[in-house]
Amino acid sequence: MSGFVIRSPLLLRRLDAAAQEFLQPPGSPVIDFALPVGEPALVPPDSVAWQIFKNPVVLFIGGVAAVILELAEPGVRTGVWDHSSFRTDPVARLRRTGLAAMINVYGARSLAETMIAKVVRAHGNVSGDTPAGQPYRANDVGLLSWVQATAGFGFGESYHRFVRPLSSAERDRFYAEGAPSARLYGALDAPVSHDGMQALFGAMRPRLEPSPIIFEFLQIMRDAPALPAPLRPLQRMLIRAAVEIVPEWVRERLELTAHQALRPWERPVVRYAAGLFDRMTLPSSPAVQSCRRLGLAADFLYRR
Repeated sequence: MSGFVIRSPLLLRRLDAAAQEFLQPPGSPVIDFALPVGEPALVPPDSVAWQIFKNPVVLFIGGVAAVILELAEPGVRTGVWDHSSFRTDPVARLRRTGLAAMINVYGARSLAETMIAKVVRAHGNVSGDTPAGQPYRANDVGLLSWVQATAGFGFGESYHRFVRPLSSAERDRFYAEGAPSARLYGALDAPVSHDGMQALFGAMRPRLEPSPIIFEFLQIMRDAPALPAPLRPLQRMLIRAAVEIVPEWVRERLELTAHQALRPWERPVVRYAAGLFDRMTLPSSPAVQSCRRLGLAADFLYRR
């Protein structure tokens, strides 16, 4: 099936403009994913990652799930909450994180390497002690690997649950595709397979703990204008979808109850929205622009 065609040109333009503004708001530096012509990304266009990251609904659900898992680890939680703008300006933080994810997957290699080096330098200034008195450093290999792993889990699981089931081989390939950027970030122990992710969950089990900050984060996400205006009515439902894909034992440990997850009637709504956007070709999206950079058709990623 090729890209989904919206019959209303006005609606397509509004969705395209809203998505573009979310990633690259007015006044911010403009990233042109169509340049330099011919330069490859860290991940090839026939990858599982290029399929997954083209879907904004999957990215929102997976990104929220990843942050829940990150905040369950005390060192990551303290670093994020004390050294970022999540509490004061959550939408700006989400935009930066979303743009970084797009650059990691779709951006020209030189652009991705430059951005990652800048992040690594910034992380070098982030350190401290958790409330329990344990020291942490943002560039610690273990913490970086957990952050990398939770992102891979969140995005992959979101696609698997709400778009289409991924085969075991596709899941393994998706984790392996994250290895080049993981190494650049310093996440040297990030898993490169689904089994590796499950092993990491087992190793992290004693370290994950509940915190009021997790509930504060979820409330911030419910209230913030995080999604483009046309998708705003879906926002709280997508947050509940994110809670749902967190492994059950983790939810129990974090004291997340069934009230925070999807209602039965909401699951088909989320699947419909995720499936719709998986077939929708938005001309300004990083996925489409990057296909053009590499001489591929605009609907290259939407043919199946």
